[in-house]
Amino acid sequence: MSHAAADHPEAAGRVVVGDAAHLPLATRSAHCVIAHMTLQDVDDMEAAIHEVARILEPGGRLVLAIVHPVNSAGRFVGERGDPTRPFVISGSWFTPRRYVDSVERDGLTMTFHSNHRPLQAYTEALACAGFLIERLREPTDLDPAKAWNRLPLFLHIRAMLR
Repeated sequence: MSHAAADHPEAAGRVVVGDAAHLPLATRSAHCVIAHMTLQDVDDMEAAIHEVARILEPGGRLVLAIVHPVNSAGRFVGERGDPTRPFVISGSWFTPRRYVDSVERDGLTMTFHSNHRPLQAYTEALACAGFLIERLREPTDLDPAKAWNRLPLFLHIRAMLR
């Protein structure tokens, strides 16, 4: 992806590859950071958030979206397509753990190595790094006929560095 971005004719700025816990960017060099669907896959999420705080200028913003932790907490049980089937959490919601998900679509398989963390793990990491959470949204489709959409798919957080 970095090669495609660097080679794109309309690319603005430079493209760098780095470790989220050790960003190759200068302190206070950014006014906005977007972390879209990544922090659940970062082993040292707390260090990554501290790095974001380091590179943001005062008053800078972090906009992030993660896979909602309910996605890795449990599963629907019963007949697929039944809008009344229950969602069951087995084990602890609060215990962080690694998990692997494979998804097949159109003959292609993608494997994701992620971390289940409760919501508080993210909010505490943000607070410890000096962020103030401006908004937390859980978008979802409330149509009961779409049972797989009954749960928030993403968690969107907008935070400002104090």
